[in-house]
Amino acid sequence: MVGMLTINRLLTSRRSRRLGRICVRLGLLFALSALPLARCAAQQVVDKMVATVNAAGQTRCQVCLITYSDLLWQMALQPGTVLVNPSSEELNRTLGLIIDQRLILQEAEKLPSIAPTNEEIAAARDELAKAFPSQAEFQSRLQSVGLTAEKLNEIIEQRVKIEKYLDFRFRNFVVITQIEIANYYRDVFVPRLRSRAPGQIVPTLEQASPVIEKTLTEAKIETDTDAFLDNARERAEIVMLSPV
Repeated sequence: MVGMLTINRLLTSRRSRRLGRICVRLGLLFALSALPLARCAAQQVVDKMVATVNAAGQTRCQVCLITYSDLLWQMALQPGTVLVNPSSEELNRTLGLIIDQRLILQEAEKLPSIAPTNEEIAAARDELAKAFPSQAEFQSRLQSVGLTAEKLNEIIEQRVKIEKYLDFRFRNFVVITQIEIANYYRDVFVPRLRSRAPGQIVPTLEQASPVIEKTLTEAKIETDTDAFLDNARERAEIVMLSPV
C-alpha cells in the first residue's frame, strides 16, 4: 500500500502546481467564520472557515469545508513543523496539501468498498506516531492544537481511505517491464551506487530488480497522482473564504 508518509510526500510535491479554477471571495463570511474551538496553552484558539472544495449544492458534505483548525491539525501531524505563530507561507502550503487531500477523498467516498477497517485505522495511527521522537511529543503536539483522540481517528480514517483509493485507482494498473528495470539499472542504479559508495560490490540486475521495480512503481503512481490532481483542480470549485 502507499503508506501514510508517502501520501504526504505525493501531495506535498504538488505545492507548486497551478490552482486551476479558484473563486476568491476575500472578506466574505468573516462575521460568521469566527467560531471558538478549544482552550490550549492558556490562550483561546479561534477557528474560522478558510476555504470550501466543491461545496456548491452540498448540504451535508463534511469534507467540503476547510477550517483554520484543519490547517493546525495537519501541521501537528507533520514532524518538525513549527506550530507556534506559523507563517502565512506555511499555512498556505498546508492549505494546498489539504485541498489535494479533499479532492482525492471526495472521489474515494464514492467507493464504499474501500472503507477502512478498525484494524487498518489503528495500524495507520501507530505508524504515524512512530514518525515522532517519542509518544510524549506526539501527544503534546496533539494537545497543543486541540486535536482530540476522536478527531485524530477521523483524520486517520480519511488518510487510509485516500491510501486505499490511490491503490485501487493507480497501483493495481501499474506495469513495470523488464526493459524498464534493465534500463534503470544501467542508467541510474549502478552509476548512483558507484558514485555514493566507490569500491562497493554492485548487486547484479537480478538482485537489484525488486528494489528497482518498487522505485519505478512509486514513481509512476506519483506521476499518475499528479495528473489526476491537475485534472481535479481544473474541474473543482475552490472558494477561498478567509486569507491565512
